[in-house]
Amino acid sequence: MANGQLKPVAGLLLVLNFCMYAIVLGIGGWAMNMAVEHGFIIGPGFDLPAHFSPIYFPMGNAATGFFVTFAMIAGVVGIASIISGFYHYRYWSTSSLPAAISAATIAWTLTLLAMGFACKEIELQIRNARLRTMEAFLIILSATQLLYIAAIHGAA
Repeated sequence: MANGQLKPVAGLLLVLNFCMYAIVLGIGGWAMNMAVEHGFIIGPGFDLPAHFSPIYFPMGNAATGFFVTFAMIAGVVGIASIISGFYHYRYWSTSSLPAAISAATIAWTLTLLAMGFACKEIELQIRNARLRTMEAFLIILSATQLLYIAAIHGAA
């Protein structure tokens, strides 16, 4: 690639996004564990609650289940896109660019979807500090992932 001026920016964004996606996965794993441990007990002789949801989370509000689920999906795909991005960063050639851009774009769109559920959760207002942290990271990740896509695509 002729233009290597954006390579340090792409490297910085790769490291930043990796750390943030890892934190999102950690908090999402905690929330998923809480939902499994403190969910509804369903079995013989137990009736379902009136407003049963298969995506029930004991903390947060009605959007929490969807938010955590899509945040975990976005986190896993984001980490996968960072692996592809690291390969592109290492070789910085036109042959590795399409894989890095397509993986980063898919991760960005899933991050935007999770950010939409984060905005809905913010609107409904009942949530704890860990969920607020995950919301903030996803909102920041939606911007930094777009900047990363622009940095590697602009250097083409």
